[in-house]
Amino acid sequence: MKKLFLLITCMMLPLISLAAQSSLPNGYAGIKLGMSMDAVKEALQKDGQFGYRGERDVSLLPGENRELIETDTSRTAPYSFLDRCYFQFNDGKLYIITINIKTEKMDHYSVFSKLCEKYGLPTSLNPSKSEWVNGSVIMSLERPLTIKYTDKQVFDSLQEKSLADKAVIEKSQDHFLEGL
Repeated sequence: MKKLFLLITCMMLPLISLAAQSSLPNGYAGIKLGMSMDAVKEALQKDGQFGYRGERDVSLLPGENRELIETDTSRTAPYSFLDRCYFQFNDGKLYIITINIKTEKMDHYSVFSKLCEKYGLPTSLNPSKSEWVNGSVIMSLERPLTIKYTDKQVFDSLQEKSLADKAVIEKSQDHFLEGL
């Protein structure tokens, strides 16, 4: 009887893990992927744990339509569990949230255990990163202690565009070399 129970439990774990991953969060503390920059700024100002100081935390990234908000809690929110946080935008919409957690206040194992409890086993696991993936979100826990939420559709689209641009450059190089 114990063997049958163990066998059924082992067979159910992947299904439980898949069900949990289908409900991955699309953000943290009221800040959700897909939000506009103004909505993120407003949410950051309402939540002191991020240490947001206003417009001076906003900058442009190289490339088209990419902006970044970077917050630092060292002076503005020393009580927070968060350290530096990054909010990346593409075409005016939030597509990556990176939250660095203070290692002196929290440990990797506790965060990993809680994520596994809530969302099942990671889709992929290696010494530097654990990753949970569903159709719309990639959530990763990276060492030493960073949680990252990524809009999967936007990320995949940008990656495809990058590969296409690289293919054009490689063809141009080949064409140049053939002309030598």
